Amino acid sequence: MKHLFRITLLVLVLLAGFSCKKTQEAVAVPPHVETGDLLFVGIPMNYGDEGMAQAIADATSNGDTTNYIHAAILEVDENDAIWVIDATLAHGVDRHPLDTLFADFTLHRGGTATFEVMRLKDNRNAAVYVEQAKVFLGEPYDSYFRTFNGRHYCTELIEDAYVDADGHRWFEAAPMNFKNQEGEFPSYWVRLFDSLGEPIPQGELGTNPQDMHASPALVHVMYLNE
Repeated sequence: MKHLFRITLLVLVLLAGFSCKKTQEAVAVPPHVETGDLLFVGIPMNYGDEGMAQAIADATSNGDTTNYIHAAILEVDENDAIWVIDATLAHGVDRHPLDTLFADFTLHRGGTATFEVMRLKDNRNAAVYVEQAKVFLGEPYDSYFRTFNGRHYCTELIEDAYVDADGHRWFEAAPMNFKNQEGEFPSYWVRLFDSLGEPIPQGELGTNPQDMHASPALVHVMYLNE
């Protein structure tokens, strides 16, 4: 099976017309959700345009109808309220109510976002992984997609948090792809990394929501709706 690694920035959310309103109250935990579960956000594959959304679709299309563009960690507190720990351009590495994520990923150009809860098959240390994720709170979002730079993007945060005491990582990095089906870099990526003063990190190790969602270490739990 050919692994085509998907590259996701939350800039997609902003450019594709999502709202970024932040709410303050925690959402009551839905049945069956547990601390340490992962929440994957997907949008229709045809939702993109000429900008970043299309650039991502060009690099990730594999015939699926859903393009997973974000992944977050869920935490259930002592009051049975559900919180999100994730890395986004809007908030950096942050812990906030689930309503904030729903607001950030509200679609305004038609279609409905998918919110799918997944869980490790071996979930014994889930609470430990959540606490390990909190170590990175306050860091900026990693628009550079490079490791060990004091920044994190969404799946990089999960990759670095979901590590056992013996150093075993549940989600391994692999070479990233930014090219389209014709083997060319979409103009969006060229402009973005030119503005950062960095080369496109084609082939460098990284992670992404689409492939993390397909990890054999995870099982489906449920879909969430507002």
